Order: sequence, then C-alpha cells, then structure tokens
Amino acid sequence: MAQKVSGSTDQKLTREEVAKNNTEDSLWVIVDHKVYDVTDFLDAHPGGSVVLQQVAGQDATTAFYNLHRHEVLQKFSDLCIGTLENEKPEVIEPQPGDLSKVPYAEPLWLTPQFKTHYYNDSHRALQRELRKFVDEHIYPEAQEKELDGTYISQELVDKMAANNTLAMRLGPGKHLHGRKLLGNVDGAKFDYFHDLITAQELARVNARGFQDGNMAGMMISLTAVRQWANDAALRDKVTEECLSGKKFMCLAVTEAFAGSDVAGIRTTATRSADGKTYTISGTKKWITNGMFADYFVTGCKTDKGFSVFLVPKCDEIECKRIKTSYSTAAATTYIEFNNVVVPANHLLGKEHNGFAVIMSNFNHERWAMACMVIRWMRTVTEECMKWSNQRIVFGKKLIEQPVIRQKIAKMISLTEACQSWLETITYQMCQMDYAQQSKLLGGPIGLLKSYATRCAHEIADEGVNIFGGRGLTQSGMGRVVEMFHRTYKFDAILGGTEEILADLGVRQAMRNMPKAML
Repeated sequence: MAQKVSGSTDQKLTREEVAKNNTEDSLWVIVDHKVYDVTDFLDAHPGGSVVLQQVAGQDATTAFYNLHRHEVLQKFSDLCIGTLENEKPEVIEPQPGDLSKVPYAEPLWLTPQFKTHYYNDSHRALQRELRKFVDEHIYPEAQEKELDGTYISQELVDKMAANNTLAMRLGPGKHLHGRKLLGNVDGAKFDYFHDLITAQELARVNARGFQDGNMAGMMISLTAVRQWANDAALRDKVTEECLSGKKFMCLAVTEAFAGSDVAGIRTTATRSADGKTYTISGTKKWITNGMFADYFVTGCKTDKGFSVFLVPKCDEIECKRIKTSYSTAAATTYIEFNNVVVPANHLLGKEHNGFAVIMSNFNHERWAMACMVIRWMRTVTEECMKWSNQRIVFGKKLIEQPVIRQKIAKMISLTEACQSWLETITYQMCQMDYAQQSKLLGGPIGLLKSYATRCAHEIADEGVNIFGGRGLTQSGMGRVVEMFHRTYKFDAILGGTEEILADLGVRQAMRNMPKAML
C-alpha cells in the first residue's frame, strides 16, 4: 500500500505515484491535471464508493466531466493534494464577477469583439460590481433558500439596502438622486439600461422562487406609491422604510375571481360617512411576498369604479402561504382583508380611477420580467452549450451531432432576437417620461413579454431534450435546465398572460390604424 501524502496543493506529483494509490486505504484520482485524495470521501460520495473505486489511481478527467459540473471540484477543493509534474490545469477557474467565456453566454454588448451604442462606461462599471456582489452574496443564499423554502434573510436585505441595490430595483427616479450606486454610478444618471443590467444580473442566481422572493413585491408596488401617492409625507416615509430594508411591501391585485381580468375583482373599499377612512373587505390570491409584507398596495372596487390603496399590515389582515411550482421562498400568499380600516390619505391616485394606477404600473413590471426571463434563456443556452461540449455519447461529443447543433442554433437565435428587441424598447423608455411610456409603450412591452415567454417555452423544451434525464432532475448537471423548464411559465402568467398581452399589443396598434387604406 502506498503512503498517504499530506501537503499543499502546490506539491508536484507524478502519474506513477498516483497509480500506486488505488485501494480503499489510499485512493487518488486525477482530474484536469490535479490530484485528489478521495480516500476519506468514499463513503460520502453521493454516487457511491464503487464509482470512485473504478477510477482509483487513474486520470478521471473525462469520466468526471461527463457527469459533473466544474463547481463540484471547487466545492471539494480541500481534497486536492497537488498538481501533476510538468502539467498545468486546462479548465478555467471562474471567480466572482467573471464574465463567461462560453460563446453567447453574455449579451453582445459584454462581448469584447462587438460594439454597442446603447451602453457606456457607467453601465459597464455597474454590471461588473453588481455581478461580483451577486456571485459573492446573493447566489449562495438564493441556492439555500430555494431548497429549504425559507424567506430572504434580513442580513442580505441589509446588504442590498446599504449598497442601494434595493433602490435600483424601482428603476430611474428621484429616489436615486444623491445615492452612490455600485460601480460608483451617480444615482441621478441611472437610466433604463442600468435598470436592465440590474434585472438581468439579479436573475443569474438561477433560483426562480427566490428571484421573486428577493423583493419582487416591492419592485412592483413601491413604484405605484412613488408615482401616485397623494400624501407626499406618507410617500417619503414608506419609501425610506422600504429602501432601507426596515419594511417590506407587495402588490395585491389578483384574486381567485380575477387574474388578468382586473375589472372582475370583488374586494371592496367603502368610504366612511365623514370621508376620513375606507373599510376594505375581500381576498387576494397568488400575491408575491405577501407572507412577509408590511404594506399591501391593494386594488378594490369602489361605488363608482376601481381604486387603489396603500394598506398597512394589521390584525384584520390574514395571510396564508400558497405552494406553487417554484419554491416557497417567493412567499406566495392568499390574503384576507377583514374590514380593514385605512385613512383616506392612503388612496393612490384618484378615487374610482385606479385603472390608470395599475395599468401604468404594469409597464415596468412586465418589462423587468422580460429582462429576467431573457437572461434565463441565455443561461439555459449556455448550460446546453457546455453540456453538449463535454458529454460523450456514442463515442463522440454531443455537439458533434448535427441535430444538437440545430437545437442550439435555435436557442441562440431566439435569445439574441429577444435581447435585441428588449434593448430597442429600453432605448425608447430612456427617451420618454412616465406619462409617455404609459401612453405609447404598453402595447410594445406586452408584445415583448408575450414573445419572450413563447421563446422561453421553446428553449426550455430543447434544453430538456439535450440534457435528457438530467433535464428532469433537480440536482446535478441539469438542475438549471430542470428549474427553467418547471418555472418559466411563471413569466408567461404573472403580470398578464401571453394571450392578454399579445391582444393588448395588437389593440393598441390598431388605435393608430388609418381610417382608410388605398
């Protein structure tokens, strides 16, 4: 039996030395020119000890990458005892903040050989620092919470409040003025391309339930308070509480009786005789972040129409968790308002004119959802490219099969088309104020989101077929593809279904149709 070596990963070993360590008492393997002592890992290996015994003392590089992601090696780096003499590792070790080297894994503007007229040095600085922050602080918690279903930690919320990531979620606006953002970006110069970067980088945590659990409720509700609050002091108070991470907020519009059909809601708000308060009664369903919300931006029927209110948490509000296809980390909620009394100054916008509040607020939500699902499409395409380049089937790499190349070509094409359309609309957003966006971009944004989620459907389907059984497994090589295939429908349903948004886009276009055509 060979002697077990203990030492640093700097020590140089020969293949002959490794070959001698081929028993249960001393078992070494080679992966990418590095030597790993897995003797004490035999019983802990998830795939069983036999798999390791089959490659004892041998170069297991091909076998390893045919089954595992490189991050597994990084996770168990303490098992590495050295490097082969006169040999160097070939696999790139990704570090927090790194851009991917895989073709099409990054949008074209982040690819050095391509030019852009949309993005400048400020955008690049934000992207670089935000990616590093996501990799180091958000990704690890996202993976943990997605599995155990618990809600985002106050510690992480505090970090995002401190570096103004929470404030960036709302998009450009006065709430960012005077703030220094990641990358030393001036908050007053934060535009919708900065906003796009924020949405897409946050989506890279690859945890769809946690993605929504990470203050998505605030993103789609505090914007309405900022734009429509009639009481400036209340607006500023709530803004400070939420952007500092002290309080949480959600949007409560959807009901069991009414989803995309907002006009069908049954929750009522009755004004008191003296006009000083409203009493709210009814239910809401599928409300993101409702389980930990301190404020609810709530849509209600009033005697002459539809109105929206900022409702603080109180004893008359009961919240029950809903389990859906993704993790309960999203805090999806069923809510009962049992005669909740709110002051009249909590009305957002004008009484009976709440549709203007909700519909204009939908634009940023739908646009942000398109940003995120398109980033997911790119991530899944990257996963398929990496897998097909390392998976050996019938004696050759998957990528050598023409049918696989056709699938990947389709995935790349759909992703790049969606990103290009997204950037075109984003540019228009940068040229318009809030009122102009509400008037002109509801239809185009609706069509973008509808198209993007249709493309997501195609990419999810192709991704599973490329990964096979692993594409149906919630761990291992195909876990990102499995999650996307299981959860992309959230983007197709939340914020307005594909069908409703496609119809909205066409109806808005037809308003500008000439009365007569030659």
